Amino acid sequence: MAIGAKTPRNRAVRNAVHRHDHLSKQGLLERAFTFAFRGLVYAQIWEDPSVDLEALAVTPDCHIVQIASGGCNVLSYLTANPKAITAVDLNTAHIALNKLKLTAARELPDYAAFHRFFAQANTKENIAAYKRYVRPHLDEPTRRYWEGRDMIGRRRIGGFAKGVYKRGLLGNFIGAAHLLARLNGVNPRVMLRANSMEEQREIFDRDIAPVFDKAFIRWLTDQPASLFGLGIPPAQYEALAGDSKMAVVLRERLEKLACDFDLKDNYFAWQAFGRRYEDGPQGSLPPYLQEASYDAVKTRAGRVDVRHANFIEYLRSMPTASLDRYVLLDAQDWMTDEILTDLWGEITRTAKAGARVLFRTAGVETILPGRVPEAVLGRWEYRHEESLDFTARDRSSIYGGVHLYVLGDAA
Repeated sequence: MAIGAKTPRNRAVRNAVHRHDHLSKQGLLERAFTFAFRGLVYAQIWEDPSVDLEALAVTPDCHIVQIASGGCNVLSYLTANPKAITAVDLNTAHIALNKLKLTAARELPDYAAFHRFFAQANTKENIAAYKRYVRPHLDEPTRRYWEGRDMIGRRRIGGFAKGVYKRGLLGNFIGAAHLLARLNGVNPRVMLRANSMEEQREIFDRDIAPVFDKAFIRWLTDQPASLFGLGIPPAQYEALAGDSKMAVVLRERLEKLACDFDLKDNYFAWQAFGRRYEDGPQGSLPPYLQEASYDAVKTRAGRVDVRHANFIEYLRSMPTASLDRYVLLDAQDWMTDEILTDLWGEITRTAKAGARVLFRTAGVETILPGRVPEAVLGRWEYRHEESLDFTARDRSSIYGGVHLYVLGDAA
């Protein structure tokens, strides 16, 4: 997350999340979340880039500014041939991961090595490739991060020899969810035995859905801290739950992931149920890892500028009417009305005619009306029907809404 108030960058996440007194229950939860969010959160980003690319309608003259997160979408957007991408984030682990991916795309000798490094991410050959091809081209902070050790003493680069997608806050959360499911008599990998969407539905209804009716699971998911591993702060937890029990909401989101898309074409489902990518149809890999995209990603990687920076402060540094596309992920769910107003003021100032803003929300509805002044928001057209369609087709399935705004009357 790389949007915050007017503060030094190492305090921006704190200021975005902390809304209550530090001694209150909610305040303690907020501070626990920011502590958990300090390291690697997403080894893989959980926004569907295929939906994003359609919504953004990228053209060769586009300058995209986006939150970097795990970097999958940064590299995947290169397949649309934008002029430039600026990827900003306040999480130093995400900055290091983005720089590693971009350097590897440029410097690894061929697609097989690139695929092995990021699609398989579980062989010692990756460590040898890192030392020979990637390490010499990394800047010192990035090299220091990957060759340093995590909280339990493992060298971080070693994750690419042992399954890097099992690491990070989200990877650990999925691992814990698998353990809980097995303790309740279900191995989530059973979903991957399905040979058709009909079988997917049958397995989900028979094996997966009943887990959410367990008393302990219902109690556990009602604790906001239990979802920190999804990158959900307390304020976003409230938006996600709404008036329902959290176990009901999570079951509905998982049902969409398990049943609404063919597993052969949904790499998010393979990560959720199998904790890995599946080497099958091209849809089972993010666009940047598909063989057909390799040459474009490799030759265009130099167009990406990765910055350890605050999103709003970056916008303030840019000239009026200089940017074309903005990707905010779900960061606005964290924000106060004041920060939202500041953000959209800068987006509107820096946006060219026809600019597009794409973001996601934990809840179903767009969160902007009534919170961003009409003098600013009124300049943007909310594409309601398109947003509903994008939401329905987002294969990651964890968000309530995908939202597209377009500046002025431009199509």
